[in-house]
Amino acid sequence: MYLGGMPTAELFAEAYLGAGFTTYSSAVFNFVPGLANEFYAALRASDRATCERILTDFFYPFMAIRNRAKGYAVSAIKAGVRLQGFNAGPVRAPLKDLSEDEVAMLDALIGANKRHK
Repeated sequence: MYLGGMPTAELFAEAYLGAGFTTYSSAVFNFVPGLANEFYAALRASDRATCERILTDFFYPFMAIRNRAKGYAVSAIKAGVRLQGFNAGPVRAPLKDLSEDEVAMLDALIGANKRHK
């Protein structure tokens, strides 16, 4: 079964896997595909230690940025895509893009997780 439409599905992937959902839609795949693939491989291999490390190193801090304002589920993904050099365009009203400080936080988070190719 497939789990879609949930922002940052990786946070719930282990529980949903236990319920029979074997795959999910990963929004962060758009800007950190290596990390998303590494997490999925660890999830399917029941490598709990790697899943927890990636959650702790990337997904929980990413959620802290994403949770700073309503609507940032879209804004944070678009900012990540732009940081990788692609034109994602601005979000549509009433949403707002991340602030410059938040973009810098996301850029640092991506940089700290570059080991994931």
